[in-house]
Amino acid sequence: MMAENLKSVRCLIVIPCLNEEKHIEGVIASLGLALEELDAEIVVADGGSTDATREIVARILLENARVKLIENPKKIQSAAVNLAMARFGGEYDYMIRIDAHGTYPEDYCQVLVREALQTGADSVVVGMQTVGYGTFQKATALAQNSKLGNGGSKHRIGAKSHWTDHGHHALMRIAAFKAVGGYDESFRHNEDAEFDFRLNKAGYRVWMTAETSMIYYPRSSAGPLFRQYFGYGRGRAKNFLKHRSLPSLRQLIPLAVAPVTVGALLAVIYWWAIIPMGFWMLACLGYGAWLAIGQRNPHGPLAAISAMIMHFAWSAGFWREILDVRGRRPLELNPGQKVAS
Repeated sequence: MMAENLKSVRCLIVIPCLNEEKHIEGVIASLGLALEELDAEIVVADGGSTDATREIVARILLENARVKLIENPKKIQSAAVNLAMARFGGEYDYMIRIDAHGTYPEDYCQVLVREALQTGADSVVVGMQTVGYGTFQKATALAQNSKLGNGGSKHRIGAKSHWTDHGHHALMRIAAFKAVGGYDESFRHNEDAEFDFRLNKAGYRVWMTAETSMIYYPRSSAGPLFRQYFGYGRGRAKNFLKHRSLPSLRQLIPLAVAPVTVGALLAVIYWWAIIPMGFWMLACLGYGAWLAIGQRNPHGPLAAISAMIMHFAWSAGFWREILDVRGRRPLELNPGQKVAS
């Protein structure tokens, strides 16, 4: 009976990507069972890849009529999803968003649809487990999987299935997506949290499922990790400026990191100015030591460094956006951004 129910709705699987030649074929292959068990199709929205990504997808779609490739001239993920929804959304009931740089169980999409049908949710979100391979990536994964790096975020550490206001985007009812105007493309980061704010405000419901999850691979060096979290901080600040949506308690604490770090420069005049930054660094290093000893993980000390990079970058990005008065633009949906029916 459930198999018949899964076939009763149509699903559009959207994969935004840019230069993902190492991962795109494997990601599409992992969705093969979903194409068989669901009435689904895949749209790969490419943001102008300069590697072999487009050639790989072009070869796949010649072999599989359920795979499509479109160009995403704006490059960012929010625009990719909006474009796919504008072109194809009218033919489907649900949209499933897939990260080209992640790994998914074979029944990932099927579980999402089953959860949506059973709960009546307008959006189904999932937890993320971060996995690394190189030394720095393993340390960053350890940090992001711990409270030191995620502040206790439920979609990072996992939780029982429950109704929530935000989580890692997985499945959405297309009618609800269109009703709130899709993603705001002025957000290069944090577009999911901004979208969920509007979704909740409009009275739609978000379900966090514990029945499935995805594996995410973090940045493998300090520079990209810093830039990623700097962008996250700016996105969170833009969300605050647009909706006056205050950061949560777990986000308020890292907000102080950039100011106390800059304030430490006053130590040349007032020695005590370095105390707040020193306390933060000791707290991170202490937690890293606990990870190394308590979890017997040798990457614990380096995880503390990764966490400090994330904390500082997120805080710096937030304050950069808040204080950028001259560069501020009205945070509204672009005129052409509305998702077509």
